[in-house]
Amino acid sequence: MNTATIKNILTSDNNFSALPLRLVAGIIFTAHGAQKLFAWFGGYGLEGTGQWMESIGLAPGYLMAMMAGSAEFFGGLLLILGLLTRPTALVLAVTMVVAIFSTHFDNGLFMSNNGYEFALALFAISLSVMLQGGGKLSIDRLIVSKLS
Repeated sequence: MNTATIKNILTSDNNFSALPLRLVAGIIFTAHGAQKLFAWFGGYGLEGTGQWMESIGLAPGYLMAMMAGSAEFFGGLLLILGLLTRPTALVLAVTMVVAIFSTHFDNGLFMSNNGYEFALALFAISLSVMLQGGGKLSIDRLIVSKLS
């Protein structure tokens, strides 16, 4: 991969608007990923999450749990740091689309019915961060400045 391609991927708007989106979404995604991977924060870990995913038709369940948990946990950490922000946000947006349509869509919009409103909000945040990049306070921006 050449320097121009790396700069295109990592370049972002030079403002602070991505920071609160990155931090809040990063914390939420990291916590949800930790539930799936490590059974932290009341989660079921890979085994339990994998069994549940298998039961709703996402097979093989263990692999799906590992993929979703890794995307959320490591993706959340990368968002917090503002490192590889655009590709990370894309992966998280796709993860939320899968969550919406595999788990929540049939329950309607509202969270009180296990609906898709929370996943939709995280999808919108991820999409926004993907479009604008990590912003002024991101490692991506530091890398781009070193490449220039």
